[in-house]
Amino acid sequence: MTWTTGRGGLALVVAAVLTGTAACTSSDRPAEEERATPASLAALRAAERATERAASARVRSTAVMGPELSLEAAGALGWGDGLTGTLTITYTGGTTAATMRELGLTTMEARYLPDAYYARTGEAFAARTGGKHWVRYGYDDLEGLGAGADFADQMRNITPDQSVRLLLDSDDVHTVGEETVDGRSTTHYSGTVEVADVADAGLRRQLEQAGVTSETVDIWVDDRDLLVKKAEKGRTAAGEYSQTAHYGDYGTEVSVEAPPSSDTADFSELLGKHPAG
Repeated sequence: MTWTTGRGGLALVVAAVLTGTAACTSSDRPAEEERATPASLAALRAAERATERAASARVRSTAVMGPELSLEAAGALGWGDGLTGTLTITYTGGTTAATMRELGLTTMEARYLPDAYYARTGEAFAARTGGKHWVRYGYDDLEGLGAGADFADQMRNITPDQSVRLLLDSDDVHTVGEETVDGRSTTHYSGTVEVADVADAGLRRQLEQAGVTSETVDIWVDDRDLLVKKAEKGRTAAGEYSQTAHYGDYGTEVSVEAPPSSDTADFSELLGKHPAG
């Protein structure tokens, strides 16, 4: 039995759920869709600002990463002063989920603080870590996982407005129309983002290292300029990927504490003890 899903597997799974950094195939747009105008681009910029100012929200998402993993996540995140919050992640299918089940894990609690995130493990995992049930992933330590030098920065910036920023980098933005999502009236925008055009240098390098050339992004924005939903799908060098996330209750209070140090193992120390795992 392996004791994790690879070097930093839990970290990479959580990052993929939240950032949606995967290549996407471009798709044909119906002729009646409206091409982006200066007014619609201004609306996207307003959505970026409003979502950033809201500083917190409740989140629920689903993701499929080829045959390796499918999962669901739900919780609340804050981003006003560094990333904070808690998510409950449920493994619903795939080979990685089977490995996690062997470790007694069908769900995982993840806590986010500005300098690190913490993953709660099961009893089988704790038996390999001196009885400790939490693993601390310092963001700086994640830079050695093979995900690129900017991996830690991406983990610190997994806020909803990142999808809006990606769409602003697209030369192929369409206003799809008015739609009701989660009981809220929204405007649906869609576009294909060429990785070479991504303004965020760190994100661009991360996408390139994953074998990404383009990404399709769909977002739904309400009449308060807040992001209600995003959907991303496509392909990396490792296979196809899709993710959908819903956001609500903006401005919700987010309170999170680090787990007790006596019940926490540090990822970097575990990696030194189990370099092949």
